[in-house]
Amino acid sequence: MTRKLLGALFLVSLAGCAAVAKVETGDQAIGERMALRLEGAWNHVNAPGMGPAQVWTMEGLPVDQLLLYSGIKDGALIHPGGPAGGARKSFAFRSSMQPDEIVAMFEGMLTRDGSSFRLVKLEPTAFGGRGFRFEYSLVRKVDNVQHAGIGYATVSKGELFALLYFAPRIEFFPRHRGRVESIARTIQIKN
Repeated sequence: MTRKLLGALFLVSLAGCAAVAKVETGDQAIGERMALRLEGAWNHVNAPGMGPAQVWTMEGLPVDQLLLYSGIKDGALIHPGGPAGGARKSFAFRSSMQPDEIVAMFEGMLTRDGSSFRLVKLEPTAFGGRGFRFEYSLVRKVDNVQHAGIGYATVSKGELFALLYFAPRIEFFPRHRGRVESIARTIQIKN
């Protein structure tokens, strides 16, 4: 079988196992310590092997993704675990990481498939108290689509809390960027 056919069969089998739930307007708890307020509904996709982040989308997973990380502990992977002895590098959070190291960790995760990442901006912000914000571009290897992305993160009591959003640079990213930034402004980290 060709590689594309195998990939298509994998996606069809995954689609049969995925659950999609609407996340409605209002206050939402993400994990045990993070809360946010939504203005407008999102779709929460839950499938086996998706990793530690909650994955939300407006347009569908092939188009856009909002990744929400809540309470990632020191040493935990930020992506789905692969098969033992897999060829792809793993990326784990360390509580001592500085903002540039956290961005580099997310860069590594987003480029595990050979996609390319470019950091556009990194600045402090009041995400969940005291955190940082970054902007990036991502060119997906599988289809060469150019994405724009924004991320927010903070470390509280040795745990990582983060929000990453990316979508095609033309049309979709500008359409939902304001909504994502509004969500980021409402993030609260409980002690």
